[in-house]
Amino acid sequence: MTAVLRAVGLTVTYGTSVVLDDVDVEVGGGRWTTIVGPNGAGKTSLLRAIVGGVGHTGRVEFDGVVDLSVRARSRTVALVPQIPVIPPGMTVVDYVMLGRTPHRGVFAAESRRDRRVVGDVLNRLDLVRFADRAVASLSGGERQRVVLARALAQEARLLLLDEPTSALDLGHQQDVLELIDELRHESGIAILATQHDLTLAGRYGDHLVMLSNGTVVAAGSAREVLTEANISEHFGAKVMVIDDDAGPIVVPVVPTSTS
Repeated sequence: MTAVLRAVGLTVTYGTSVVLDDVDVEVGGGRWTTIVGPNGAGKTSLLRAIVGGVGHTGRVEFDGVVDLSVRARSRTVALVPQIPVIPPGMTVVDYVMLGRTPHRGVFAAESRRDRRVVGDVLNRLDLVRFADRAVASLSGGERQRVVLARALAQEARLLLLDEPTSALDLGHQQDVLELIDELRHESGIAILATQHDLTLAGRYGDHLVMLSNGTVVAAGSAREVLTEANISEHFGAKVMVIDDDAGPIVVPVVPTSTS
């Protein structure tokens, strides 16, 4: 089966600094790969390189095709950034409609299908009641669902999520991740996400990739990647990893006071 995404030898440099060095990653339809790593490991740069938002060397294939046009790439891959740019005063329905731009052009009028897709997405994410509200007036969790809705309105085969739960409380983190998990099982969307919380990373998805200093240092199942040795070496953290049926639980070890 052809992978929805196959990136080979991705390298990104900023000036003389190499922030991503010869990284390979692959995601198949309906599969979820999570990228973990300490701050500065290159996680966001990897996502930006895949969508063409930063210059890079190496090869990026979507459904086996290299060098897609900007428009074709926008129909194939949707990005949910960690800090989205939301025009001031824009309503929820208008913001989500931006996700239809790759299908209708910037200046083309929205079609009946565009309105139906946006309506379906708003309904699925429980956002209908906010349709005419300004995005900026919503809570953090509500805004996060709106940004996800815009990406889903693109009807892309690959969804890139950059720290999708970083601004959310625990309940909303679970809500968003469960929703994404349902969608990929129902529609076969491929998911590539970065995740700061290692326990959540181990509980959602099929495959983990650990980056450190721009290179892949571990890849495999959550239990293979989220080991005390890997976390100690690459995060500089002392932790205890508890083996749970749903995935490893990573717990910081608090030094015992000697006073």
